[in-house]
Amino acid sequence: FLQLFKKDLAFQTEKPVNWCEALGTVLANEEVIDGKSERGDHPVTRLPVRQWILKIGLYSDKLLADLEDVQWPSGTVDMQRAWIGESVGASITFQVQPAEGSEADKAGDELKLEVFTTRPDTIFGVTHVVLAPEHPLAQIICAPGLAEEANAYIETTAQRSDRDREITSKASSGKPLGAFVKHPLTSELLPVWIADYVLGSYGTGAVMSVPAHDDRDLNFAKVNGLPADRVVVAPTKGKAPPASDLDEAITEPGISCNSADPAFDGLPTKEMKQRVIEALKEQGAGEGKVQYRLSDWLFSRQRYWGEPIPIYFPCSPDISEGAEPEDFDPRRGDPVIIDYSKPIAVEEAELPLR
Repeated sequence: FLQLFKKDLAFQTEKPVNWCEALGTVLANEEVIDGKSERGDHPVTRLPVRQWILKIGLYSDKLLADLEDVQWPSGTVDMQRAWIGESVGASITFQVQPAEGSEADKAGDELKLEVFTTRPDTIFGVTHVVLAPEHPLAQIICAPGLAEEANAYIETTAQRSDRDREITSKASSGKPLGAFVKHPLTSELLPVWIADYVLGSYGTGAVMSVPAHDDRDLNFAKVNGLPADRVVVAPTKGKAPPASDLDEAITEPGISCNSADPAFDGLPTKEMKQRVIEALKEQGAGEGKVQYRLSDWLFSRQRYWGEPIPIYFPCSPDISEGAEPEDFDPRRGDPVIIDYSKPIAVEEAELPLR
């Protein structure tokens, strides 16, 4: 662990985990069933907890490339590729307009929202943006009149593991926040929603919703009365039919249409992707990006035991809680302030190794 720490491959941060108060531990997704612990049937809640993380995500491209060199069954190799999950697309930045009277509105914060998409060519078909309920912006940009329902939805979702949400969420339930984002190429204001089918642990925890060209987005739009704007048509179909005629999303590549800028209309999907990325770059609102499903390893997530991590942190007496600076000893349980921003590695010579 010390070698990883010295190479800046191990760090601490707060990550949403499955926390079981009754067991006093973090549980894996597989250990949470219907919002309760597999053992004991205790309530489990998604909470941000300080954890050690190992940066295995840095090696995604190398792990993917090296699959060419292993003598494994093709099915195993395919599963590994899916696990690493390479996606080529674009990172797009939306300016956020918080709801009037929201926490962010009162603070006057200038907020931005980043999304990743493999289909930047459909950017003119975005009709709304969806955040994971646990997204850090969700509560601070929400309109006061919508906060009660939104918070209740967030709390309900927090009782479910990511695995449960991936399996059971049908992209139908959600709540509006009363906030908007500005379309980076048209400046149109698009409403912001939260929905449990978007996971905070995957990607940026936010998606630009293009109902006409994504199955989940279309289902969500239909259930919640949101529009669907078709911006891709098959090469032989000519003009795009009205959105009301869409019974299912058109996910195949084709020819761009109904773009806000006529210069984009008629471009095949591959060329349209590149042109949109160039336009986003010019606006300082995005760039081409390769994203991997493989995430960094949340290392200190074990059930009944913790790894002996050889790191300590400087501390000082918490005078506000009655600690005496002259007679301060945290080993006695004296009130203490721990500075987690300055991790200190134990000297290798001091490790109890044989």
